Amino acid sequence: MLNGTEDEEKWLAEGIAGIQHKAFYMHRALDSNNLREALKYSAQMLSELRTSKLSPRKYYELYMRAFDELKRLELFFKDDSKHGVSVVDLYELVQHAGNILPRLYLLCTVGSIYIKSKEAPAKEVLKDLVEMCRGVQHPIRGLFLRSYLAQISRDKLPDIGSEYEGDADTVMDAVDFVLQNFTEMNKLWVRMQHQGPGRVREKREKERSELQDLVGKNLHVLSQIEGVDLEMYKETVLPRVLEQVFPDEYHLQTLETLLGACPQLQPTVDVKTVLSRLMDRLSNYAASSADVLPEFLQVEAFSKLSNAIGKVIEAQVDMPAVGAITLYVSLLTFTLRVHPDRLDHVDQVLGACVKKLSNIPKLEDSRAMKQVVALLSAPLEKYNDIVTALTLSNYPRVMDHLDIGTNKLMAMVIIQSIMKNNSCISTADKVEVLFELIKGLIKDTDGADVDELDEEDFKEEQNSVARLIHMLYNDEPEEMLRIICIVRKHTMVGGPKRLPFTVSSLVFSALRLLRQLQGQEGDIVGEEASMTPNKIFQLLTQIIESLSAVPSPELALRLYLQCAEAANGCDIEHVAYEFFTQAFVLYEEEIADSKAQVTAIHLMIGTLQRMNVFGVENRDTLTHKATGYSARLLKKADQCRAVYACSHLFWVNDQDGIKDGERVLLCLKRALRIANAAQQMANVARGSGGPVSLFVEILNKYIYFFEKGNKQITSSAIQGLIELINTEMQSDSTNPDSVADAFLASTLRYIQFQKQKGGVVGEKFESIKL
Repeated sequence: MLNGTEDEEKWLAEGIAGIQHKAFYMHRALDSNNLREALKYSAQMLSELRTSKLSPRKYYELYMRAFDELKRLELFFKDDSKHGVSVVDLYELVQHAGNILPRLYLLCTVGSIYIKSKEAPAKEVLKDLVEMCRGVQHPIRGLFLRSYLAQISRDKLPDIGSEYEGDADTVMDAVDFVLQNFTEMNKLWVRMQHQGPGRVREKREKERSELQDLVGKNLHVLSQIEGVDLEMYKETVLPRVLEQVFPDEYHLQTLETLLGACPQLQPTVDVKTVLSRLMDRLSNYAASSADVLPEFLQVEAFSKLSNAIGKVIEAQVDMPAVGAITLYVSLLTFTLRVHPDRLDHVDQVLGACVKKLSNIPKLEDSRAMKQVVALLSAPLEKYNDIVTALTLSNYPRVMDHLDIGTNKLMAMVIIQSIMKNNSCISTADKVEVLFELIKGLIKDTDGADVDELDEEDFKEEQNSVARLIHMLYNDEPEEMLRIICIVRKHTMVGGPKRLPFTVSSLVFSALRLLRQLQGQEGDIVGEEASMTPNKIFQLLTQIIESLSAVPSPELALRLYLQCAEAANGCDIEHVAYEFFTQAFVLYEEEIADSKAQVTAIHLMIGTLQRMNVFGVENRDTLTHKATGYSARLLKKADQCRAVYACSHLFWVNDQDGIKDGERVLLCLKRALRIANAAQQMANVARGSGGPVSLFVEILNKYIYFFEKGNKQITSSAIQGLIELINTEMQSDSTNPDSVADAFLASTLRYIQFQKQKGGVVGEKFESIKL
C-alpha cells in the first residue's frame, strides 16, 4: 500500500504523462494547421490540471508542463495565416470548450493575443478575463489560473508610455485589473485555511505558505506600472492593498516593517486612515478566533502599534487633533479586543491621549470631541462595568479636556451604564473617582450658567444623580459611612437648584445605613463605638440643614419626620424629639402657603401617631403643638379635618399604645363645633349652608372609635350625630350635594351591616336607629 508521498508522485507522473500524450496530438494538429484538432487536444491536455490530488508544490510541476505547451499554442494562435480565423472569432471559439478550467486557460491565451491586436480596448478584454476567472473557485486550481492570467497580461497593461495606452484605456484601468486579480487570489488563498478537518490544519498552513509567492506576484506587477504616482498610491493603491488585499496574518507577521515605514511617509499621505484601518482589521481578526491571540502576543503587536502611533504623531506636527485622537481610539479598540485583561494597556492609551490633549489650549473641534467621547465610551462598552473604568488613573484626566456640554453628556453615559448593568460601587475610593468623573452634573463649572439650562434636561440629569446615589452600597457600615461622607462633600456644593434632588437620596442612604447598624446586634452599643446611630443622626441633621440655602422647607420637614421615625426605631427619644422640634420650627417660620400647611399638619400628625418612643411629657408637648396648629389653619374645613385627625394621637391600637378616650372625644367635639361654625359662615356669606360632608366625615370617626372600644363614644352620640346630619340635609338653606349624600348612604349601610352581624358587634350597634 502506497503512503501519501508515493501516492502524490504516482498521481503527478500520471498527470505529466497525460499532458505529454495529449500534447503529442496537439503538436501534430499544429503542424498540419488544423485548428479544430488543436483546440480539441489542447483542451484535453489542460484537463489534466483539474486534479485535486496534488499538493501545491506537485501541482506547480504539472502546471509548468502545461504552461510550456501553452506558449507553443500561443504562437500558433498569433499567426492567423495558419488557421485562417480572426482573433475576434477565435476569442469566441475557445469559449466552447467543454470544461471550464481548460476553457479559461485557452481564453486567457487568446485574450493576450486579442489585446495585442488592438481590435478591442485592453481594459475591456482584461475586465472580461478577470471576471470570467471567477468561474474557478477551487483554491489551488484558481490560484494557478489567475497566476497565468497575471503572467500573460503583465506586458499588455495600459500603462503610461505603453502601446496599449489610449483614450479609452488609462493607468487606472491597469491598477484596477491588477488589484482585482490580487483580491480574488487572496480570497482563494484565505479559503484554503478553512477547508478540510481541523486535524490537517498544519498541513493546510504549509500548503498556504507554499502559495504565498504566487499571490504576491501581483504586487510585483503593480510596482512595475509606471503611471502610479504618489497621489494615486496615496488615494487608491495603498488603502485598497491594506484594506482588501493582504490577509490579516500578513499584516500581523510583517507589522514591524509596515509600521516602521509609516513615520517616514510624506505629510500629504493620510497615514491616520491607513493605521486606523489596519488596527480595525487586526481587531476583527483577533475577535474571529481565540486561537490567533497567541500570535499577537508573540509579535508584541500592542507595543509596536503604540510606538508607531507616537512616532507618527511626533513626525507630523501639523496633524489635526481629531486625527491623533482617532488613532488612539483605534488603538484602544484594538487592545480591548486583543488584551481585554491588560488594563495597563488601556490606561497607557488614555495617558497618551492626555499628553496630546495637554498640548492643545482648548479643544473646540466638534469632530475631535466626538472621538474623545468614543475613547471614553469604549471601556464602558467592553467591560459593562464602570468599576473597571474607575481603576484607570487617566480616565478622569481625559474627561477634563471635554467642554462643559460634552462633559455632562459623558457623565450621563457613565450613569446610564451603571444603571443598565446594575453596577454596585462599593468602596469610598471608587466613589471619589466616580464623582470626580460626573462633577459636571453635580456642581456648576466655570463658564456654566445653571439658569440657562433646559428645565427638563436639568431635571433628568439631577434625577439620574439621585438614582446613582442609591446604587452606592457596602455591607460594612464604616465603609458605607465613608461613601456617604464623600457623596455629601461633592453634592453639597451643587447649589440651591440641585440640592433638593440630591439631599433626599443622601438622607435615605444614611437611613439605610442606620438599618444596617440595627441589624448587626452588639455593634451599636456604647458611645465609644467606632460608629453609633447618634453620629449618623448628627450627619443627617447637617445634611438636611443644607436645604435652608434653597430654601425648601416642605422637603426639609418631610426629611426631619423621616429621621424622627428612624430615631423611634432606634429607641432614642431625645433625638426623635429634636427632629420633631425642627419640623415644627420649619412649620411655624417657613411654611406660609395654606395648602402646604395642611399637607404638613397631616404629615406631622401621622408621624407622631406612629411614635412610641416618647415619654408622657414630650408626647403631650408635641401633641399639644399639633392640635394647636390644626385649630389655627386658615380654612374652617381644613381646621375641622386636622382637628379630628388629632384624635388618633390619643388612641393608638398597639398593645402598649395610648388610649385616652376623653381627649379623643374632646377632639371630635371640637371638630364638630368647627364644622358647625363653617356651616353658619357659609349661610351668612352665601345665603345658603355649606355641604354636610364634614359632619359625615366626623360621623365616620365616631364609628371608628366606637368600634375600637372607646367608652366615651356612645351609641347615643352617634345617633344624635346622624339626626343632626339628617336635619341639616333637609334644611332649605343646604345646597344639594350628591357626593355627601352617597357618603352618608354608604356610612348608614355599614352601620346596618354591623347590626346584622349579630353577636357582640350586633348588640353594640343595635341601639342605633337609622
